Amino acid sequence: MSENSSQVAKPIPKKGGLFKDLIFNIIIPTLILTKLSSDEYLGPSLGIVVALAFPIGYGLWDLKQSGKVNAISILGIISVFLTGGISLLELDPQYIAIKEAMIPGIIGVAVLISQFTKYPLVKTFILNDQVINMSVLHDELEKQGKRSLFEKKLNFSSLIVAASFFLSSALNYILAKWIVVSQPGTEAYNEELGKMTALSYPVIVLPSMVLLIAAIWYLFVQMKKLTGKDIEHFLNDL
Repeated sequence: MSENSSQVAKPIPKKGGLFKDLIFNIIIPTLILTKLSSDEYLGPSLGIVVALAFPIGYGLWDLKQSGKVNAISILGIISVFLTGGISLLELDPQYIAIKEAMIPGIIGVAVLISQFTKYPLVKTFILNDQVINMSVLHDELEKQGKRSLFEKKLNFSSLIVAASFFLSSALNYILAKWIVVSQPGTEAYNEELGKMTALSYPVIVLPSMVLLIAAIWYLFVQMKKLTGKDIEHFLNDL
């Protein structure tokens, strides 16, 4: 149920966005799964439904607020639905590990494949028009005759971005296999799912974000090196 993929999909988070992400995607579901899933309260099945309602509802609300259909955010919502389906159908818990690895893995492959199209995904993550004034950047690169060289640097940066998702995929799988071992439909399973959700940020998101930040830093350094201009010269007013 990790939502790291939906985090990196927003190049300019709204004020308080990260705090709300943590509340609705991590904290509330974790508390419900670990504290309210006993027969004394919601029970295992209803506990799953209520816990997953928060990230699904928040994800749909966020999509409506942004006014744009973001493929990666959609994948995040689908991931939560799959968690609910696997849990309510009481499938083997190994499917949780497979699902957890599958979503970031798909994004990583998409990043690599998109490099051979007109719309490389790395531009969505890093060279977003809301952050970088692309026309100014392209003009400076053309003046220096470095446009094609910059595209090569961009391709290398995309490899780092893809690596961040592949790392997330591997860590997701390991974490899920290690923690989620009980049969769905039990209080123990809900508690394990809650524990996995709580650990997803420190264990998965933070290491992946280090690689993503490294990709951004590399590309910004290359922009300055190839154009002779500081990065501030290309930033839009936020």
